[in-house]
Formats: sequence, structure tokens, C-alpha cells
Amino acid sequence: MQNSIIPMCYGIIPARFGSTRFPGKPLVEICGKPMFWHVYQRAKQCSSLISVSLATDDQRIFDAAVKLDVPVVLTGDWHQSGTDRVYEAAVNLKLPENAVVVNIQGDEPALNPSLLDALVEAFNDQAVQVSTLARPLTKEESTSPDRVKVVLANNGDALYFSRSLIPYLRDECDNVENIFLMHLGFYAFRLKTLKQFTQLAPGRLENLEKLEQLRFLENNIPIRVKKVNCQSFGVDSPEDLEKVIKIMQNI
Repeated sequence: MQNSIIPMCYGIIPARFGSTRFPGKPLVEICGKPMFWHVYQRAKQCSSLISVSLATDDQRIFDAAVKLDVPVVLTGDWHQSGTDRVYEAAVNLKLPENAVVVNIQGDEPALNPSLLDALVEAFNDQAVQVSTLARPLTKEESTSPDRVKVVLANNGDALYFSRSLIPYLRDECDNVENIFLMHLGFYAFRLKTLKQFTQLAPGRLENLEKLEQLRFLENNIPIRVKKVNCQSFGVDSPEDLEKVIKIMQNI
């Protein structure tokens, strides 16, 4: 029987200025406010979170956050990933040792707060150390290497993440509904596990697939995957921004 103890959960939004495909992305204006402000406002609607803070290495983003009354932590500029930045912010915020830290993507201005609730819900099982999300994917979508796929064990833990098509259908299958799952890049970690991640070297599979979540699996740290039906609308390029603005105007 699972022990159900609601953990103390804190949201952190990593935001860096230097993006290869979209420099300055957190500061791009949407309806008169920078992108990070929209992410923060929507994350705040998640009742599972005690607080939400922005974590950035850029003074311009920091100053804009202060001006807009968004809680913000200035971090180092040496981090290789948003996960490392989130851990430094958690330390600077002096979060309690038993905290669950939710890594909220800073390029999701149309964020559905229920996604964060789903992440946190996984920690009602005390065995869970890391959680993430996945949604059903059509066979057509699944052929793209930009759509990261995940396959699960019977208990909902991830067996593997890949840019390749998994599972591979050796025989023709008429009904592929719910066979393919697309990984959504939101994570929650127990603080001690987040610290452990930052102390581990990138693994061979992580380097091959360019997927940092594989570092957990390569080190025998299970990831619980919660299935959701909500869409996620990340902004990776100026073209994506135009689509997301249209979506937000209809929310």
C-alpha cells in the first residue's frame, strides 16, 4: 500500500537569454508583457505549489522580473542545462530538504496549470523521486525526431526516451491509439534527487540522443511518467511564437 503524504512543492522557472534558435526569448513581448511573466502568472494558478520563482543568469531578465514583481533568483552563467540552474535556485531559496522542486519550462506562455498538478500528484507515492509528463501521439507525429517518445513499464515508470520511433511496430497495426507517447518537458524532483543529478556526469545515451533525462535512467533513478491529454505549446522559434499568441488570444 502506498503512503500518501502531500509533499511541499515549489515551482522554479529557468530563463536564460542566450538561446541558439531564439535569443532573448524570455523577454519577447506577448500582449504587452514579457514571455516569462505569462509563464509565471499561469504557474501561480497551480494550487499544488507553495511558491513560484524565476531563475536566470541574465541581468536584463532579472531587472525586468523585479520591475514586474515576479520573484526571481540570479544564478551563475556556467550551467549546462536548465536543471542545473533550477538546483542552484533551490539552494539559494533555501528550500527544505524534503521539498519537491517543479521545473517549469520558461517558454510555455500558454501553460495549462493542470499539467503541474499532474506532475505533483505522482509524489503522493513516496517511492517516486522524479516525475514527468507524456501525452498520446499519432503515428504521423511520432516519426519526427523533434517529438521525443517514451515507453513505460506497467507501474508507469519510464523504460526509455528516444527521438526514434518507439515502440517499433514490426507488424502492421490498424489501431495505434495510445501506443505512442510524446514526452512533455516538465519535471519535478525531490530535492535530494535533483542534487544527485547535478553531481552525475552526462551519460553515453544522453550524449547520443541529446536527452538529459536519460542521465537518470542510466544511473538507475526511475522516472514516473504521468499521462495527460493536455497539449503543450512551447516556443522554440519566432514562428512558434505567432502560433502561441493566437492560442492565447482564445484562452
